[in-house]
Amino acid sequence: MKDPEFDRAFEAAHGQSVSVEDGILRVTAPNSGPLTFTGTNSYVVGTDTLAVIDPGPEDESHWRTLLSAIGGRPVSHIFVSHTHKDHSPLAYRLKAKTGATIVAEGPHRASRPLHDGEINPLEESSDMDFRPDIAAAHGDVFHGDGWEIEVLHTPGHTANHAAFAERRANVLFSADHVMAWATTIIAPPDGAMRDFMASLDLLIKRDDRIYYPGHGGPVQAPQKFSRALKAHRRMRESAILSRIEKGDRTIPEMVAVIYRDTDKRLHGAAALSVLAHLEDLVERGRVVTDGPPALRGVYQRG
Repeated sequence: MKDPEFDRAFEAAHGQSVSVEDGILRVTAPNSGPLTFTGTNSYVVGTDTLAVIDPGPEDESHWRTLLSAIGGRPVSHIFVSHTHKDHSPLAYRLKAKTGATIVAEGPHRASRPLHDGEINPLEESSDMDFRPDIAAAHGDVFHGDGWEIEVLHTPGHTANHAAFAERRANVLFSADHVMAWATTIIAPPDGAMRDFMASLDLLIKRDDRIYYPGHGGPVQAPQKFSRALKAHRRMRESAILSRIEKGDRTIPEMVAVIYRDTDKRLHGAAALSVLAHLEDLVERGRVVTDGPPALRGVYQRG
């Protein structure tokens, strides 16, 4: 199995909406960065009465562009994939403007309890005040004017991450779970590698035609791409085990070698991803450490 063929050739078209197919508009927020690529994608689904998926960050220019894409049409539902501040904050402002119902898996929460003395490094980037009107169960289906959206729980990137399948068009809004431009960050305690891999398996078994992600362009041949993502994660796991066998005992040592060709601005995120792998490996008994796995922990083979 080859590594995923990442596609970074994407024109964000900030300040305007883009029709990605009949009844689906994409609006990309101007919040480009090393973790957000060209910005967060919001989607407007439908023709008459609309659904909006991931309204995005509190940004005035994005708000104006999103309203322009809606074009004064009624909005019945706002779907929020997860509660990072680049996806959810505009939901309440859009609800106040349109009266739409906010649907999500639930409020923000960590994937596990914090250990003694542990600080959640992503708390500042999380929308801790978010509360949906409807906490949707896995498999719940919402019907609208020309659209039919199924909620799929896909924890991993966050504990409350969800993807949304538009069943009439056979497309999946994959948010930050599967993206064409890069792998998603799994950062404990917000995210969990075991959950992420199980969610990948869930999507691999489906037959969605195409994915529209939270950042970057569409994911073509999505089942093939998702299988490659899974293989990529297993290769990362093997690389971590190899570094431990060669004498590395700390996460910074592992990151320096495994991510030597990665932008150093992303090494902090890479360290959290390595920690996510180590949590899973410790749980499975393949790696041991004193106390719970931690960024400053010392690791050896189990």
